[in-house]
Amino acid sequence: MIFKEKWHDLPEWYICDRLSEHMETTIAKISPISPISPVNMEARKKWDIRAGDTIKVWQKIKEKDKVRLQLFEGLVLAVKHGKEAGGTFTVRKIASGVGVEKIFPVYSPVIDKIEIVKRAKVRQAKLYHIRRKAAKEIQREMRNIRSVKDEEPVPNEEPKEAVTEKKAE
Repeated sequence: MIFKEKWHDLPEWYICDRLSEHMETTIAKISPISPISPVNMEARKKWDIRAGDTIKVWQKIKEKDKVRLQLFEGLVLAVKHGKEAGGTFTVRKIASGVGVEKIFPVYSPVIDKIEIVKRAKVRQAKLYHIRRKAAKEIQREMRNIRSVKDEEPVPNEEPKEAVTEKKAE
């Protein structure tokens, strides 16, 4: 407790002075070396993630007492709010024919490391049109599959040589 006296009996200026003293000592206890966040913020600021990059995100997943790393590799669709405290990036991959997107906060302690696999030259900051493009390609493939299945198989006919020999006899 900050005050040992009864605070309602004290003048207001005294309470404010005591609070400011307490705040100064609290702030002094937090040194720049002691981590406020479990994430190395300086290293994360140096990441150069852009839309169009294909990246591997190693994600920490806690299962009971163990922590394992899971890989999520895909295309960066968007980077929002840059390197701010609330900055995020969206990664999209195709898993078993289904598009999967994950939004990762830049300073999330869940991210172990990020590896940029390749960098594509893109003209847009947000690549949301990739969603429609992928869907169109899948629909086009499905059309081709349907047209092949719709055709009836041709029954096997006997070779022409065998037919002519039977007539001659």
